[in-house]
Amino acid sequence: MASKRVRFAQRRKAAGFTQEKLAERLMVERSTVVRWESGATEPQPWIRPALATALSVTADELQALLDEVVVAPDGPAERISYVLAHPSSVDLVAVAYLRERIRDLDASYDGLPSTVLLGPAGQLHGQVTYLRAHAPNSRVRRALFEVEAESATFMGQLVWDVSQRRDHQAPVTYLDQAIHAARQVRDPNTEAYAVLRKSFVALYGETDPGKGLALAEEAAGIAAMCSPSLTGLALLHVAEARAMTGDLNACENTLRRAEAQLGRVDDCDIAAGHYTVTEFNRLAGSCYLHLKLPGRAEPILEQTSTALAGKKKSQAIALANLTLALIRQQKLDQAQATMHDTIDAVEVTRGGGGLNLAFAAGRELRPWRTEPWVQDINDRLLGLLAPN
Repeated sequence: MASKRVRFAQRRKAAGFTQEKLAERLMVERSTVVRWESGATEPQPWIRPALATALSVTADELQALLDEVVVAPDGPAERISYVLAHPSSVDLVAVAYLRERIRDLDASYDGLPSTVLLGPAGQLHGQVTYLRAHAPNSRVRRALFEVEAESATFMGQLVWDVSQRRDHQAPVTYLDQAIHAARQVRDPNTEAYAVLRKSFVALYGETDPGKGLALAEEAAGIAAMCSPSLTGLALLHVAEARAMTGDLNACENTLRRAEAQLGRVDDCDIAAGHYTVTEFNRLAGSCYLHLKLPGRAEPILEQTSTALAGKKKSQAIALANLTLALIRQQKLDQAQATMHDTIDAVEVTRGGGGLNLAFAAGRELRPWRTEPWVQDINDRLLGLLAPN
């Protein structure tokens, strides 16, 4: 741990001395003054009267300056502990550490259960909002608003997952917080992504395609200012909203618009991390399922589920949709195998989207519920409800 006599150093500067000049005045080495200011040593009694005179303080005031030693943390984690105890000391270094921690958690989203991530993410989000309220200047406050927008978006995603997409109010509250924070710093990328995630709640939680459509279109409009990839992703969800209403022409027109936007993505696109090439196929396959065209959905979803092997939460959604496509064509042998693959993926991450779709597929197997293989699947689905 490093230490420093901050007010002592400030008094020396206010008196017009550099460390070298004060050392010359007192006829000591500069290193002696450095040690005084670091808190490593104290001035000897014989030199204190001259030091008090140089600094224009009384003997008692000098002692008070010497008694106040601030301990500064060495490592990032210790630094955060320090700034939480002394919030007015928060600086851009602490903010950068908080942003890195949130992005590390976000990067692990596809490989870990949301229940595992929620605790540390919530702690970080609370620290960010607390420090933002006590930020000492506008530059640090702005940086904390930027991090708050990211952490609130991630929290909205996690709490919705953990509720198995049943709680719609809590995630929307976090996403509204993210939108507000993004607007404070004029960050259209983060604002658009938070609005898009609100559309997910409307589409897949509230099952309100009209509301989801309006939010996805709003997200696309905001993203158009900054990111083709995010614009294309938002349009994919506009297309899915159209499919939910049974409008094939509008859905396919919007898919073409999304494809055009996604064709413009390059290395300069600041939101490219939100999009992978498999997203287009995953959403297109889901669209055709909603449009009651499982034969068109099947090959798209089969290709997508293979491509998503490294992203288990997304893969679980694609596999569950593929299972639905197979059941609706009564390809039961293939549906059985794919259903087990779906459950395998859900068991790893407990993602809310895959979990809900797995149960939806299970419900569509009711006509064959007396079959041993269906009973086996139902047993595995019930196992998903047990605490992990």
